[in-house]
Amino acid sequence: MFMRAYGLQTKIRRSIQHLRLVLGTNHASARQFATATEDTLEFPGGRVPFTTDMQFVGGPLEASSPRIPCYRTLDGTGRAIPEASVPHNLPPQQATALYKAMAQLQVMDTICYDAQRQGRFSFYMTCAGEEATVVGSAAGLDGRDTVFSQYREHGVLVWRGFTFDDFANQLYGNRLEPGQGRQMPIHYGSKNLNYQTVSSPLATQLPHAAGAAYAMKLDKSGTVAAAYFGEGAASEGDFHAAINFAATLGAPCLFICRNNGYAISTPANEQYKGNLAVQGCIHALFGLPACPACYCTGWT
Repeated sequence: MFMRAYGLQTKIRRSIQHLRLVLGTNHASARQFATATEDTLEFPGGRVPFTTDMQFVGGPLEASSPRIPCYRTLDGTGRAIPEASVPHNLPPQQATALYKAMAQLQVMDTICYDAQRQGRFSFYMTCAGEEATVVGSAAGLDGRDTVFSQYREHGVLVWRGFTFDDFANQLYGNRLEPGQGRQMPIHYGSKNLNYQTVSSPLATQLPHAAGAAYAMKLDKSGTVAAAYFGEGAASEGDFHAAINFAATLGAPCLFICRNNGYAISTPANEQYKGNLAVQGCIHALFGLPACPACYCTGWT
């Protein structure tokens, strides 16, 4: 078992070395196959327009409200959009670090997914298409902030310093993994990185995050609890209970929804009347406007 994990770690490292060479090459040949004329983003369950202006939506929404547009600063070919509004320019060093983390995440996902299909371990889920949502939000958090994740947020761990050895040990469930093989694959956790262990049932992490955030408020720690979930989890009762508790108690809890439009097998248009933002904003109608919520479209 240890030799298998070591082989996977070696393969990941070699792929990362190759990726570093690729990042320095010219991708002009690939750009000719991309189109820069699209003005909407299509994903399972819906279509939203693109926008180059970052706007924050708040307050009560009607079910008939237009879909929240997808903010972007690059076109379909990866070129910068001149008229795009960039409120906060990142230093080159930080921008490179963000891109590197996302690229490493893609390589690891590809290798680990293939390894799972080969039967090397029993279970794996990727975050394909959602790298920016996860890594970008992770960069905005303080390392002391506690993360309550679902299945596809291992980019937070990559950003915080979880090594490829750590990932491989957890996936194989060997003796080098803190859980000693007692958890399913991809159920990561790290006390040192303030990352609560993943739980299989959907949305159970949301009330936990609300409770932890309330404790942070009482302790005056100055930290927040960040709860990640998919739009499918917003159909669970735990979602509404967590939003209610966090808002009523004034807990510093950030709810980050990865809305890719497809909850494993059920498209968003079969789950909700209107768009997902109504699920969160409707709580404002019942006197719960204080609850911070971030609805992130993953497929960007």
